[in-house]
Amino acid sequence: MSGPASADGLDAGGPIGEPSGPAPGTIGAVGTTLRVRPFRPGQPFETPAPPADPTGGAEPARWLGAEPVGGLMLPSAMPTASQLYAPRGVWIDGDRLIAADTGNHRVLIWPGRPDGASADDSHAEAAVVLGQPDATTEGAQAGGRGPERGMRLPTGLLVTDDGRLVVADAWNHRILIWDEVPTAGDVAPDVILGQSDPTGTDENRGGDCGPLTFYWPFGLATADGVFYVADTGNRRVLGWNGLPDPDRQPDLVLGQPAADAREENRGQLGPDSFRWPHDVAGLPPAPGRPGIVHVADAGNHRLLGWRPRPELDRPADTVLGQPDFTTGTEFPYVPQTATGFRFPYAVDIEAGGSDVGDNGAGGRMAVADTANNRILVWDSVPSASGVAAGRVLGQPDFAANGENRWDAVAADTLCWPYGLSLHRGVLAVADSGNNRIVVWRLDPEPAP
Repeated sequence: MSGPASADGLDAGGPIGEPSGPAPGTIGAVGTTLRVRPFRPGQPFETPAPPADPTGGAEPARWLGAEPVGGLMLPSAMPTASQLYAPRGVWIDGDRLIAADTGNHRVLIWPGRPDGASADDSHAEAAVVLGQPDATTEGAQAGGRGPERGMRLPTGLLVTDDGRLVVADAWNHRILIWDEVPTAGDVAPDVILGQSDPTGTDENRGGDCGPLTFYWPFGLATADGVFYVADTGNRRVLGWNGLPDPDRQPDLVLGQPAADAREENRGQLGPDSFRWPHDVAGLPPAPGRPGIVHVADAGNHRLLGWRPRPELDRPADTVLGQPDFTTGTEFPYVPQTATGFRFPYAVDIEAGGSDVGDNGAGGRMAVADTANNRILVWDSVPSASGVAAGRVLGQPDFAANGENRWDAVAADTLCWPYGLSLHRGVLAVADSGNNRIVVWRLDPEPAP
């Protein structure tokens, strides 16, 4: 089987030549309506009954990308400023929405309120295009012009607290940094991490894995002053105390015994190993809880958590999605649950209060359960293993997993969601298989 195909024919489900998850539209991606009891070795069947509204009142508020024609989300053959092709990443804050338009090898920026001030904000044109000379050019490396101002399958992105834009240029195996969020298009990055110069594009700089190299870096995060990179193809997470200069070695190598190691699952699946770590999220310490970090280990169908955050390589403290730290099994042909994942590609945690409830700490957590075509939401970050999600977006209940619910595309359906971003009750989802970004309001708007 192959993973969800990338826009230029690469297998974006895993590094080239390595096994990956099923692609949308292939037999391996098709679910089932057989009503059988799911089996989880060592895990009791304790999926909670879904609430009357499994979303908990969440609703889609804005839709960026092509409008559906005949129930399908198909962008035009030539890119435009308002259309997306297989987006893998998204970032929101109070001032803007930024999308990794992965299949078009570019980043798009929409200024203003992320969830839109009105319905007219849906299908709007982006104000800024990075990675291409204009809004209609296609192809990797700025349509063949070169990687100096180009990209190849960008994925994760974020804006730091001091206003710097950071983009994971995944298949150029590098991280791009702009000293401020550009307000005009076709601007070269100010800093490049992972390559020795702006023209370098080889994995691990064309050599062996090392402390300054990347292989398919997918997800990015900042938490408690630490900058994290999910270096997916090297099966590790790297951390720096602050955004680094190009030649500064990481302060943390998580998931491998040394900075030159990249063996899958460290040779044996466990609480300190990764198969494909795709994303990172965390929170700083607050009264009642330590600093926390969670990693979406997509290839092992699980989410690993550290409490307190790791300052050096060590085993995780919690696991979600699997019954224990030594299980990495996928369950594709049974009804799903509120405690399981299939290829979770993204996680984000909303900075919240410091209250500690029965299951965790203040602040919501959302996970893109990609191959189940849904988003799972916890209204507080779990502090223990095996805690069930409280909400599900994109499906009618926790058991269903169909692409667009096996129906036409609608505002509240999903098809292979790859990226997400949480900010003050608003959740943006890179709904990759539907070639769009959907912005949800997690809390119902108060009645006028």
